[in-house]
Amino acid sequence: MAVLALTRRWHAAAAWSLAVALCGLAAPAIAQDAGALRAKQAALSEQLASNPFGRPLVLESTENSGNLKGDVYAVATQPFTVAGPALQGMGHWCDILMLHLNVKHCTWRGTGNDSTLSLYVGRKFDQPLEDTHKVDFSYRVLANNADYLQVKLSADDGPLGTRDYRIVLEAIPLDERSSFIHMSYSYGYGMAARVAMQSYLGTLGRDKVGFSIVERRADGSPNYVGGVRGVVERNAMRYYLAIDAFLNASVLPPAQQSERRIGEWITTTERYARQLHEMDREEYVAMKRKELARQQAAVKQ
Repeated sequence: MAVLALTRRWHAAAAWSLAVALCGLAAPAIAQDAGALRAKQAALSEQLASNPFGRPLVLESTENSGNLKGDVYAVATQPFTVAGPALQGMGHWCDILMLHLNVKHCTWRGTGNDSTLSLYVGRKFDQPLEDTHKVDFSYRVLANNADYLQVKLSADDGPLGTRDYRIVLEAIPLDERSSFIHMSYSYGYGMAARVAMQSYLGTLGRDKVGFSIVERRADGSPNYVGGVRGVVERNAMRYYLAIDAFLNASVLPPAQQSERRIGEWITTTERYARQLHEMDREEYVAMKRKELARQQAAVKQ
């Protein structure tokens, strides 16, 4: 996700924050068929019905042996007949990923096994593309059936020695009004990324937290997970909310979809301001309008 820097330490911290924004997370465990995902939905039924998010959503994260992993399981309020087609196509995925604060531009090319989606990732402000980091993802639709969808984006290399990026999405129908979605993120990292991560967590990410409650204080207030798992959880939530905003906007006339996506994403992220607030609504909306206009102009060329 090139990064502008004032000091070497800030450079490493900023670069790490962009790297984790790319995806977030060791190789994901994927159900690979409708039956397995339906069994997972049943196993999570109590957590989906009662959780701190105020919506049917379960968020999981782990860190081990140079790998980061995160999974989001959620019920989307769109039927599979809408969600299935909407969650396919590189253009649709660019629309989803562009909602993230750090994703500044997105392009795609090729067909079939030669499909490539390129993300340009930068800081949380307006940036020329030459100051961003470009990462090429291979795009594949691995399953597209009447009751199951699986889409995978993968990149061998990322910034600062990060590697093996994977974004995998599965979806199944629940009923005529809703779908069940599982989204996994994964990547591996070496020594350079570890040093950058430690610098980020000591500076830009020092006071940031995730969603998992690791303990309760004496007054009963929650103590949330921090560190790398906090980073993973924040980005997992941001990306899921981008998918949800995209799906909800996809049923509108095309001319209204972009504004709806942008508005809904910032509205829903601000419901979790302790974890996700980064900029004011007006600043985010203006930034994304400009970035999307640049992307649309590039598509027309």
